[in-house]
Amino acid sequence: MSIVTISRGSYSRGKDVAEKVAKKLGYTCIGREDLLASSIEYNIPEVKYLKSIPNALSALDNFAGGKDRYVAYIQAALTSRVKSDNVVYHGLAGHFLLEGIAHVLKVRIIAPLEYRVKVVMERDNVSRQKAIRILKKDDDERYRWSRKLFLVDQRDCNLYDLMLNIDKCTVDDAVDLICHAVEFKGFRTTLESKKAMDNLQLTCAVKAELVDIEPDIEVSADDGYVTVKLITRGTEEDEDELAVAMKKAALDVTGVKDVAVNILRFASLE
Repeated sequence: MSIVTISRGSYSRGKDVAEKVAKKLGYTCIGREDLLASSIEYNIPEVKYLKSIPNALSALDNFAGGKDRYVAYIQAALTSRVKSDNVVYHGLAGHFLLEGIAHVLKVRIIAPLEYRVKVVMERDNVSRQKAIRILKKDDDERYRWSRKLFLVDQRDCNLYDLMLNIDKCTVDDAVDLICHAVEFKGFRTTLESKKAMDNLQLTCAVKAELVDIEPDIEVSADDGYVTVKLITRGTEEDEDELAVAMKKAALDVTGVKDVAVNILRFASLE
């Protein structure tokens, strides 16, 4: 039992690989669109802008705590979907959103420019020059997206366990390699890694509930016991009200046994 995350460049057949890996392993396959659909439960009015990266990059800047809210909701949606294992996720930043979970096989699918140019030319019936422009625009947007939201460069090979050049092997070859790798002992779920996944899922669920109250917070969970940390400029009365509101909201999350809210007051230099 494992989790597979597949990050891919544009037009590199990553979705095809993910779907075939899931079918061969008998796993569920989910993508970014599925997470956006799941996030509707958090009542995000701007979700309609997040379906395309260019719109999302500008939209998130127009909403209070846009970046923090988006990451919190998407991570909560992803961790709730993969908590029981046997899932293949293809989409941006899956490797980052599940950081620290040992039984996650993190895969990156790449392809050289010429390979992708041919795909775009055939798919869209456009010239080589236009295909190159399309790819450059898409690559730039994906880079800015990962840097803006997650402060990582998704092209960094150190982020992955396995990198596959789809130009050097077929889609089916890539599927076979991934299915073989996921059987390695290091990617099997253990009691320790399962506990880490449970703690991460609860951490993300609580943060998603609290982020509308205060976007800039730190949340951690251990066996149902949750700690919330934040810095505020408010008065002691404001802090007390904030702590009560946060504790009440966190206790409503399934799996939470108790909550400690630690508030530090911002020290003014004046």
